[in-house]
Order: sequence, then C-alpha cells, then structure tokens
Amino acid sequence: MVNIRIEPEFDSDIVIVGAGPAGATAAFHIARSGLKVILIDKQTFPRDKVCGDFVSPVALLELKKLGITDLPEYRKTNVIHQASLYLDGKKLISRSIPNVEGLPPFGRTIPRLMLDKWIFDSACKAGAHVLEGFRVTKFQMLSDGIKLLIEGADGVRILRTKLVIGADGSNSTVSRFLRGNPPHSDDLIIGVRAYFEGVKGQPDQAELYFTSDSFPGYCWLFPVSESRANVGVGMVLKTMPRTSNQLRELLIRLITEDTALRSRLSNATMVGRIGSWPLTTYNPRLPIVGDRIMLTGDAAGLINPLNGEGIQYALLSGRWVSDVAISCFQRDDFSKESLSTYSDRVETELRYDMALSGMIVQLIRNRSLNPIWLQALQIITARARIDPDYANITGGILAGLVPSSDAANLKIITSTLEQAALSIGLKTVINIVRGPKQLTKVSLETAEMGFEIVYDGMCHPVDFLKWGFGSATSIVEFANQISKHAIESSKKYPAVVNFVIN
Repeated sequence: MVNIRIEPEFDSDIVIVGAGPAGATAAFHIARSGLKVILIDKQTFPRDKVCGDFVSPVALLELKKLGITDLPEYRKTNVIHQASLYLDGKKLISRSIPNVEGLPPFGRTIPRLMLDKWIFDSACKAGAHVLEGFRVTKFQMLSDGIKLLIEGADGVRILRTKLVIGADGSNSTVSRFLRGNPPHSDDLIIGVRAYFEGVKGQPDQAELYFTSDSFPGYCWLFPVSESRANVGVGMVLKTMPRTSNQLRELLIRLITEDTALRSRLSNATMVGRIGSWPLTTYNPRLPIVGDRIMLTGDAAGLINPLNGEGIQYALLSGRWVSDVAISCFQRDDFSKESLSTYSDRVETELRYDMALSGMIVQLIRNRSLNPIWLQALQIITARARIDPDYANITGGILAGLVPSSDAANLKIITSTLEQAALSIGLKTVINIVRGPKQLTKVSLETAEMGFEIVYDGMCHPVDFLKWGFGSATSIVEFANQISKHAIESSKKYPAVVNFVIN
C-alpha cells in the first residue's frame, strides 16, 4: 500500500506579519486588488504604541488614500500649524509648517491607539482576513511558497502562502529570518513618552527642545488636544562617550529644569505612565527583499535617524510594497530579482534623505563635540529667521516634507557658511569691544573645550576610533548619493548641467 501525502492548498496568496500602519496599509491595497491576504498580529486591536503621535502632511495624504480622512473622528483630531525650536530654554525660532505643493499645510497629532485601529479597520473592510493574537514562530521555504508556524491562545496553526511581507516592527521576526541577525545596536534609537493633561500654550504648536543633556537627541511636546500633550525624549542608543543617564530620569529632569518646557507643563499632571520603545533606523547595507519575502515600515528600518519619523515611511512603503506584490502575482514570479523592484523604489525615494540624516546623526553622536553641534544649530536657525526660502527648505527637511537633496544645493550651503561667518564675526567684534578680559575668557573657554575633546578621546580611544570610522563611512555613503543624484540630474537636465559646467 502506497501512502501519498498531499500538501494542502495555499491558505492565502500573501501573508503579512504585523498589522501596524505599514502592514495594514499593504493589506488594504492588496485586498482591494482581489488577492487573498492574511494579516497577522501578536496583539489585538485597538492597542497602544509608544510614539510621538505626530502625523506629517505626507502621511495625511496617504491616510486620504485609505479613506481615513473622511472619518468624523479623524476630523476631530488636533491640527498642528507651526513648530518652535528651543535651546537650553531659549526660543531659537518659530515657523509655520512649510507649504509644499500638493500637501496640506499642516500636520496632525493622532494617538496611535486611534490611528492604528483606523488603518487596521480599513484593511478589514477592504477584505483582508485577520488573525489577531498570533505570533509567527517558524518559517520554512518550500519550492512553491513559504510555510509559517503561528502560535496563539487557540494553539498552533500552519499557514502556506506564496509571499510573506514582514511589517512586524523594529524587532521583526521576519527581518531576522531574512537577514539572519537581530538589529545592530548602532542602528537603534530609544524613545520614551508620557501624556500630560492641563498643558498650557498654543494647541496648534509643536515644540522641540534641545539641551546638552539630551543631545544628540531632543525632547518634544506635541499637543493632542487643547489641554493634553504627548511629551517625550529620544536619543541614539549608542552615544559617545557612554552616558549613564536613563531616559525616563532625563525626561523628568528636563520637565523640571528646562524653562521653556516647564512653562507649558507647570500646571499639568501626567496621565498614565512613561512608556519606552526602540526604533531601528535605516541601514542601506541590509537587504529588505529576498526570495518570497519583503520587509516594510519599521521592519525594514525605514525610520529617519535624524527626527525619528516612521509613520509617513510606514504608510508610503506599505503602498509601495503592495504595488510590487500585485505586479509579481501577475507575472507569477516571487524571486528576489523580481521583488527588487520594491527595494529599488525605496532606494530611489529615500536613500539620499536617509544618507544625509545618517551622516548628521553619526557626527553628532560624539557628545564631547556638543558645543560645536549646538553652535551649528544656532547658526542654521539664525539664518532661517531672516531667510524664508532657507527656512522652508531646512524646516521641510526636518519635517520630512522636502527632499534632503535640496540641502546640498549651492544656495543653502553658501547661506549657511555666510551666516556662520556673520555669527562668528559679530561675536568677535563684541568681545573686542568688551575688552582684553573678555577676549582672554573666550580664548580660555575655547582652549578648555579643545582639551576636553582630546582628553575624552584619550579616555575612550576605542569609542573614539569607532566614531571616526563610522563618520567616515557615513560621509562616503552621503557622497555616493550626491554623485548618483548629480548623474541622474544630468540625464534629466543635460542642457542645464552643461551650462553650469561651462
């Protein structure tokens, strides 16, 4: 007697692991195309997610595609029209959200408990089949698909599918299966946040607070209503030199000691507890596609290392990954080469921006150079106060509204250098007028700062070398992106490039 084992039919065309903004967005678009998609998440919705809650104009446009902007609850969410930057309690600048053609001239603050549920519901209404409370524990590559072992309260299940999309966050199981390793600590940002009730000040103004203690990170206050705000602080996990300060303690201290932040929270009370979360930032050396596998959102590291923005990239990449998935089903080709259309798009759309952000973050993670970096911040904001075009570009880059390539144009570079010369020259003149004692004091302070940098390098030689090597690597990466951008521009506008060269 011959026993013939017949494998079951595919349970779905596509399995998406993770039902956050990236996964649910992908499920929405894929389900609407007519393909059968299963959306898996280890939690049940609604569920909270520690985040800054700011939803950028780019992200709002993506929410419109999902039908979310028509919801009555959405229209009640808090609108952010402007942002202010502070340094050691003093205001550097206040500006309206840059007005970019095709985008709303404002952002919104939407708690993730609400936002993620809305996107999740959109995917369900589009026809995605949902498995909540299930965790993927094992993958097995088959000749014609992938087998997944999932575990939940009801026990163990096996799913067979042709394609897997990993959207399961910064600590992604799918990413580990594809890449073979967990995220590297160099690519991690850690953030903490709490909600405060009884907040004073403008409810349509987001605020960023920079101090020597929190740099190379920042503290934020994002109002979510007229009286409530999301307040938090985020930093690169590995700063140089290492700091023993815990972020929760740092947040409490900033609330107590920073005069600008304290002015808004003097009568406020914390609601709930301080939550924390890790974010894996973009690393161009790591793959985001493989045979029958694609990564999207946080699982792909699509988080801007400069501002921690992830929601807009989750929504964008969720749509991009769905476009490629649908196309591959039409060709019945799920090879890495076929799926690379998606990674190519991510690189085209985001790599330049991520390269600039990554280079800046790598440079400023050396905390012994904080006086230099904070001086540079003052120079940039000083120029922005008097130059609206400069302000729109630099502010737009920070908010993720303007391509980072705009920062590399000649006008921005020369304007920054010009402002630096003016700032330094003005300070020199003032010190001369104040007399020899003031000049001596400034000289001693400069010498002391230089000594501290050298001393810190001697005390932490390995860390200093790692920082130097990482900085060189990030500068090379950014230089490569500038070259690629210049080549692509020359192909699009050869006459203009030839005119500039000649």
